[in-house]
Amino acid sequence: MKVIMTVAALVSQAVLATVVWAQIDNAEDRFVESNLNSVFYHELGHAVIDLMQLPIFGQEEDAADVLSVLMIHELFEKDAAQIVAYDAAFGFQAEAEASDGTYFWDVHGPDEQRYYNLVCLFYGGSVDTREELADELDLPEERKDSCEDEFQLASDSWGPVLEDMSKLKGRLQFKSKEKNSVSEMIAREVEFLNKTYGFPQDIEVNVEACGEANAFYDLNLQSITICSEFESHLRAQFSKL
Repeated sequence: MKVIMTVAALVSQAVLATVVWAQIDNAEDRFVESNLNSVFYHELGHAVIDLMQLPIFGQEEDAADVLSVLMIHELFEKDAAQIVAYDAAFGFQAEAEASDGTYFWDVHGPDEQRYYNLVCLFYGGSVDTREELADELDLPEERKDSCEDEFQLASDSWGPVLEDMSKLKGRLQFKSKEKNSVSEMIAREVEFLNKTYGFPQDIEVNVEACGEANAFYDLNLQSITICSEFESHLRAQFSKL
């Protein structure tokens, strides 16, 4: 099965990322950091699509979700990657349970569908070692049958893009004035990603108060913003799981 190969040093970089992440020994803190990573990777997907002018056949939000899962698969060692995937899936589950309805007009897919898409795609990246994850997260047998092919398609689509990114010179520029655990986590992630990928141009990454738990890529400013309110939102989610 083909997997994404971005740079020769990717394995050693993944070890470094896992070592830092593994120092978090509190389940709630890990849940928060896992979901912030997943959200950040998603917004990075929007930035890459925009700046590299990638063709998207379908919903861009779905494409960004796919990249987020592939980055979890690729950037963490296998045990850590599974924990991040569990937490990110539970994040979608919590959003689905807290929702007062399904908004079919939204550009994002329903949270429950995003949950199953994440589980299937991650499982498809290593069906021999992630069977227990798929079963524990209640992935139906009917969907499991296609997951390896879904991962292969995602790898074939995003893999060449990530390979090209390893050769680019633009960097993520963390310029947030916020000093809190969210900004510390995003700053670490920016430093790590800059050792692995490049971009067509520098991309500013901010952590700031937005008045809501949100994250977004600004097409006009070509910058990524992670709202600091996300931390309390994720901690509230964790308490209900």
